[in-house]
Amino acid sequence: MTHPRLARPQWWHDAVVYQIYPRSFADAHGDGLGDIPGITSRVGYLSALGVDAVWLSPFYPSQLADGGYDVDDYRDVDPRLGSLEEFDEMVAALHAAGIGVIVDLVPNHSSNRHAWFRAALAASPGSPERARYLFRDGADGGALPPNDWESLFGGSAWTPAGDGQWYLHLFAPEQPDLNWDNPEVRADFEHTLRFWSDRGVDGFRIDVAHGLVKNLAEPWPPQKEMEDWPRPDGSHPLWDRDELMNVYRSWRRVFDSYDPPRFAVAEAAVHPSRRARYASPETLGQAFNFAMQEADWRPDDFHRVIDAALSDVADTGSSTTWLLGCHDSPRVASRYGLPLIPEPRVFADLKGERPFRHDSQWLARQWLLTDGRAPEVDLPLGRRRARAAVLVEFALPGCTYVYQGDELGLPEVADLPREVLQDPMAGRSTREKGRDGCRVPLPWASDRHALGGNSFGFGSDGAHLPQPDWFGDFAVDVQEADPTSSLAMYRQALELRASLTATPPGEFEWVAGPSGLLHFRRGAWHCLTNFTDEPLPRPEGEVLLCSAPEGAAGGVPANATVWLRSE
Repeated sequence: MTHPRLARPQWWHDAVVYQIYPRSFADAHGDGLGDIPGITSRVGYLSALGVDAVWLSPFYPSQLADGGYDVDDYRDVDPRLGSLEEFDEMVAALHAAGIGVIVDLVPNHSSNRHAWFRAALAASPGSPERARYLFRDGADGGALPPNDWESLFGGSAWTPAGDGQWYLHLFAPEQPDLNWDNPEVRADFEHTLRFWSDRGVDGFRIDVAHGLVKNLAEPWPPQKEMEDWPRPDGSHPLWDRDELMNVYRSWRRVFDSYDPPRFAVAEAAVHPSRRARYASPETLGQAFNFAMQEADWRPDDFHRVIDAALSDVADTGSSTTWLLGCHDSPRVASRYGLPLIPEPRVFADLKGERPFRHDSQWLARQWLLTDGRAPEVDLPLGRRRARAAVLVEFALPGCTYVYQGDELGLPEVADLPREVLQDPMAGRSTREKGRDGCRVPLPWASDRHALGGNSFGFGSDGAHLPQPDWFGDFAVDVQEADPTSSLAMYRQALELRASLTATPPGEFEWVAGPSGLLHFRRGAWHCLTNFTDEPLPRPEGEVLLCSAPEGAAGGVPANATVWLRSE
């Protein structure tokens, strides 16, 4: 029986979705790797948090060349993480708690261990097996790659097959790109959508949703021209081609065959003018808007991002999406603790060819993901701003995505030693450390030996990425005992959000205020955020919640958000 919360056809329009990186969430097997039963064991925590759905990053069989985004089998569970039966038990437990399930789908590429790709390597050029992927003859008699295209993870985008042909991989060599002009590929993924939908999955997050369909007709443009991205006209050979919507329209027919209909959210790095195509009710239904994640700690930045996102709603027929972090970006608390550039400036890119804006959030990604010397992080300030920012998101209309651990105010683990790094971005660079710093397993207990092993409550046999000693200070058990903690604020905020949105709260409206204050209202519900280092006055009204532990008796505290009710 469908839980009433999930029975509405468009329940996800205003949902709060919690992203779980399964290998780093909870380890029930006791082998240092998070797993499916570990998620099931924490359903009570997720229910108490107040989320509407979870999004599971890949849990499929994988060699982990890219954190599970190199999939060996799209219709199974990695045996290190559990079984299909345990997956079904997890879905049942989440649904019983009124929590939907969204799973990651990786359609741009398989792994090089997928049965199809093994068959392709064993077959000859021109065979049906190779037609499922993008093989091309190499240059110079097969000795060189077909062209100079580069992988997004560094190095050539081509790897030799050993017989004069090369295969395309826009990411790691272990991730060969599939050929979406092949009807067999399209049919197989529709089978996969039905496989998981039949098991009760409510939606899908589509990895690299702007890829898939490609134009590899010669003559091939050089790499320099390929870097002209994103484009507003669908003309790029590899990204965001108009023909791609035919794939997603066919997926929509699959989604609509279920009651309630399934949906998907696109990870689509496209020109803003083209995002609506992915979020259309005729295609996937929703698309990530990463603008808030990139916004600097300035009221003008937030105002601009919110205005642009809300204007998308009319274009898409969907709801907008809000997120501050995910498994691909440095932790929010650390980003907001880095110094702001006094005035955002426009620089040339690394090759001096195109101007673009470098602001503090862009620089944060560079500092925190590399071995280069970083400015000192003011973590108390970063955590304070992160608390304020998430209350802005929770007050906005639309769907909000929260990355695991952000509710604890976890900082980036920026000093992981190179020998433990797992991200392929780090393995292909002498300087770039990659994304492991935000993927360190969660601290559930302040005692490193709480489960008899060397982890802060994650599992009984340590953690696959080492938890630093200071992680215990951020543990769930510590925060559950502290009514002013980040976790306590998240729980209170989501409980209030659910009650305030139970009936339509009113149209969104900006309210003028003093410099440094961002103020909007939805009916009687007001959200005020102070971006300055001094308290600011606020209107009269009932204070519902304040992100600052000291409260809002004297106005809106510095670097804080206040929710109040006032007619």
